[in-house]
Amino acid sequence: MEPATEMLTGYGGVPLVVQTFRSLSLPEAVQQQIHIKERDRGFDEATFVESFVILNAVGGECLEDFEQLRADPGLAELIGHEIPSPEAARKFLYAFHDEEKLQEAQEQLKLGGQASIPGESQRLVGLQAVNRHLIAGVGARAGDQKIATVDADATIIASDKREAKLTYEGSHGYQPMLAVWAETSLILADEFRDGNVPAHYKPLNVVRAAFQSLPSTVNEYYFRGDASCHEYELVRWLENQQRVNGPAGFIGFAISMRVQPSLRKAMMAIAEPEWEQISDEGELIRCCAEVDFVPEYGAESKNRVPLRVIGIRIQSKQGHLLNGNEAKYFAVVTNIEDWSARRLIHWHREKAGTVEQVHDILKNELAAGVLPCGRFGANAAWLRLAVLTHNVLTALKRLALPVDHLWSRPKRLRFLFFNLPGRVVQHARRLRLRVATLATRIAEFREALDHLPVPA
Repeated sequence: MEPATEMLTGYGGVPLVVQTFRSLSLPEAVQQQIHIKERDRGFDEATFVESFVILNAVGGECLEDFEQLRADPGLAELIGHEIPSPEAARKFLYAFHDEEKLQEAQEQLKLGGQASIPGESQRLVGLQAVNRHLIAGVGARAGDQKIATVDADATIIASDKREAKLTYEGSHGYQPMLAVWAETSLILADEFRDGNVPAHYKPLNVVRAAFQSLPSTVNEYYFRGDASCHEYELVRWLENQQRVNGPAGFIGFAISMRVQPSLRKAMMAIAEPEWEQISDEGELIRCCAEVDFVPEYGAESKNRVPLRVIGIRIQSKQGHLLNGNEAKYFAVVTNIEDWSARRLIHWHREKAGTVEQVHDILKNELAAGVLPCGRFGANAAWLRLAVLTHNVLTALKRLALPVDHLWSRPKRLRFLFFNLPGRVVQHARRLRLRVATLATRIAEFREALDHLPVPA
């Protein structure tokens, strides 16, 4: 058990991640937005954030995994700094927790509130500002992307921590909400929530933050959501073209509705010829039709145009002979008038391939699925650092890698690029990396670095 005399690394492709991080001026953004360090010695905030991004990118999922990265001397040589210890990283996360915010949320519950979402500490707000800086940087380099469809949804992160609350599934955990820019796969906003907070509780917070995060190059806006987004304040905000804290003008939206008895009755009254088949999937037939139904959202203005409601009917081909069940009904409410019902339903269903896929990536391929502690603010920062990593990797794919890697997931990028064995050689005051991989992969590696210039 003797150390190798050569300087080796198992993470030869990590410079791609770091170069992307620095090319978007994220170290400078971190230094401007997050202030934790109190002494001259030790790592600064930008080094900590960059190290968390590296941990997520190479497949680490807990604070102890920093020790594995520290055991690789070639990695520190490649990126220009040591990796923090697990204990230093833990203290950095703890700095995002604000106990007063939790107490304020508990006071709201005592006053009879339905649920509570603790306010974010100033450092958590700063971390979100860093993510917005990243999105603006990608938008500036990919300015031809003029359309933004925002998809919002909540997900459950299971946790056995004592502080984790009971979710609607019966397990303990947390239920954060995310909003994703569908055309780019960038995560625009996230809000960490306790597991007992209903998904339909105040979704406007996340949706509004998402639209505020979009770059100025976007000039056409859309929104998609499931039934958790069918909420009065959110629908009203989307309808209002002079909305507060959001882009002015039209936002086309489609949101799943909760089917109340009156809506179900209206759909059952639709004549058979009016139903149009959407798909024929195995034993199920899906149809859609316009519904003569006006949803109510509080006091209605005389000049307000009623929203359009599209009904969805799902039937078994064998009817009652197969399972004895009647047809199932669903509905979507929208303000888009010039699309056919079928086109709009197909477009709305595409949400499953965007925000739900991002949930899966964060929880199963990045570190968001294993929360590090019981401190709410620290867990919120852990999730947001995973979000930042996802966006850094998305920026790498969109700005630097060949197009056939555009939809590669993190585990694919690790296999092809990040976790490459290599030898680090210092010669003539230059640092060289020799990696064991295909020549075509090395060419892609070098070309990607050329596309990611780092500010002086």
